[in-house]
Amino acid sequence: MVETLIQNLGEIHNNIIYIKRDDLIPISFGGNKARKAINFFREIDEGNYDCVVTYGSSSSNHCRIVSSMAAMRKISCYIIGPQEASKPTFNSILMGWLGAEITIVPVETVHDTIEKKLEHLRKQGRNPYFIAGGGHGNLGTQAYVDCYEEIREFEKQNQIHFDYIFSASGTGTTQAGLVCGQLIHGDNRRIVGISIARKNPRGRQVVLNSVKEYLSEKNYYFEDEKIEKNVVFVDKYTGSGYGTNNIEIEQTIKDMLFTHGIPLDSTYTGKAYTGMKAYLIEQGVRGKNILFIHTGGTPLFFDELENIN
Repeated sequence: MVETLIQNLGEIHNNIIYIKRDDLIPISFGGNKARKAINFFREIDEGNYDCVVTYGSSSSNHCRIVSSMAAMRKISCYIIGPQEASKPTFNSILMGWLGAEITIVPVETVHDTIEKKLEHLRKQGRNPYFIAGGGHGNLGTQAYVDCYEEIREFEKQNQIHFDYIFSASGTGTTQAGLVCGQLIHGDNRRIVGISIARKNPRGRQVVLNSVKEYLSEKNYYFEDEKIEKNVVFVDKYTGSGYGTNNIEIEQTIKDMLFTHGIPLDSTYTGKAYTGMKAYLIEQGVRGKNILFIHTGGTPLFFDELENIN
């Protein structure tokens, strides 16, 4: 299990704010994708796979981490990226620097390109391991069931209860893992996923599907109504879409660095933290203990420097 720091940031709107620093996981700038990749690469090591294939945009923290962990093992990494989200970023620079072979194609051809790459590698006598974009799947969900256990242990040791847990919600398994942990333990709190791109109903449905898939595999049973109630997916703060920012997000990024020395980015954590603050005001949440999970993306922080005044 990976344990990360939880620190107190003070008050916002009469709520005590804490942050869980998954960005400090000691693998290539950390983040939720590092937590998930640990599970995938455990299977890679045990299965004697000699290369890995995955999918993601040029901003993808997932692809950066997979590239890094593949390089650590001296195995090949192949990334299929969508042409529509392929602008250069520090993440994409790191992917190339770490030796990943990046193929950019129109988004509608991604699936076929992945299949052809896997088929080509197998014909060469290779043994490829495929990881879905963002670390989607039950292994990714498991990583944040484990994270939820860490949160409960912190609460026990520090005699505190978090009334709300917030995180960025993208491909969905981070939020799904937290919700699964909550359901398994029957805890009374609200877990809120702040969407960084997807809109309802699709965005919420992806999280729901991940929750149900994991619980089914682990032989847990809950009424659909209870699962539905526990999945809170907020899509009001996505702005113009994935990888975009605005003045409020830029100000959040500045404030967090100037006040706490913590880097956020506009694609994931800065957007989610800004959304969390707005949610607390709009929902009239006061006098509560709030935990925000910093899901990483530090290289993307540096992409913001030219744009933030």
